[in-house]
Amino acid sequence: MLTGFRDFIMKGNVVDLAVAVVIGAAFGTVITALVEHVLMPLISALVGSPSFDDFAVVEINGNLLQFGMLLTALVNFLLVAAAVYFTVVLPMTRYREALERRRGDAAVEDVDPNLQVLHEIRDLLAEQRETGSSGSSGSSRDRS
Repeated sequence: MLTGFRDFIMKGNVVDLAVAVVIGAAFGTVITALVEHVLMPLISALVGSPSFDDFAVVEINGNLLQFGMLLTALVNFLLVAAAVYFTVVLPMTRYREALERRRGDAAVEDVDPNLQVLHEIRDLLAEQRETGSSGSSGSSRDRS
């Protein structure tokens, strides 16, 4: 039983997931600080209040419907999403594209001449098979 548990824990996916959760939690504090201490004060300076909690409060039979709380949560979500996109996703996408361009350029420049000849032979053989099979009505496989 312990061997099975050890094998489960040592699988790459479990370890990768654990690392991702820890890094995600640490990164979450960075994004939260960015939103709470940079973006929300900026919105407060522009709009006058960083919170919409007191906006659109309706009372029905003693119960409060607080649409402003929903609006605040929605704005916070959009700010977090924007912060993640502009600080992580966009730079990583550009980095990967640049890396792929460099790899593509290097692959074009570093083509092994032996591989190039093998590719040409493969293409010629494939071309001969296509013209040979379409030109004759039967092959040795068809006759059996």
